[in-house]
Amino acid sequence: MIVLGLDTATADTCVGLLSDTDGLPLALTRRHEPATGERPGHAEQLLALAGDVLHEASLTWGAVDRIAVGVGPGTFTGLRIGVSTARALAQASGCQLAAVSTLAVLADGLHAAATDRQTAQRAAVACIDARRGEVFVGAWLAGEQVLETRAVPPTALADLLAPLAVDGRSPVAVGDGAIRYREHLTAVADVPADADTRHHVDGLALCRLARYAPAADRDALLPDYVRAPDAVTTADRAAAANAATAAAAAAAARI
Repeated sequence: MIVLGLDTATADTCVGLLSDTDGLPLALTRRHEPATGERPGHAEQLLALAGDVLHEASLTWGAVDRIAVGVGPGTFTGLRIGVSTARALAQASGCQLAAVSTLAVLADGLHAAATDRQTAQRAAVACIDARRGEVFVGAWLAGEQVLETRAVPPTALADLLAPLAVDGRSPVAVGDGAIRYREHLTAVADVPADADTRHHVDGLALCRLARYAPAADRDALLPDYVRAPDAVTTADRAAAANAATAAAAAAAARI
């Protein structure tokens, strides 16, 4: 199966390409990180990055068996762009579509990057900045979700995560929310340095999880906002709508 993964739930624009097809092993990823003070480049970067990995793999859009999309939680506009683009590409190519929690992707990426058994056996806590003074949080251990996804004030993190210590080993927290609210986490969890790549969504982790996810109904697939979306401007809505239109046009032209 050849899986193309797309995630725009955070400020990053993330793409992965993974194949376990005989004679065609592939593991490629691309990520665009906006500079400090720069707006996320989802609308401009997503299709370009996807095209880059397909070009590097010498594949066409029609070769993709499944498109995986991170459905959040995350920013309203980012999620709308990612989900709309994935739906448009799936419609144009006829390939399967799979929805994956962005928090689960962060947790899976942390465990996959573990260099020792003890780290791999610690709870992985994924935190995404939810704005409004809140953080989206969820936790996984041994492939099972042990803390349900929710939006909470950072002051609630310590009490939520304290029970996740296993045999005296504290959990590890990653994501932009873990960086922003580090001071609320360090008493009960380890938080890697800000520059650690495990704080970013991993396109290959997205593709790995999508291989085992059920196929999604393209027309019914929606972002997982967890809470009511932030108020958005007309420009934000237009950006999301324009991205979907551009994705559909680009997909039709390239497939």
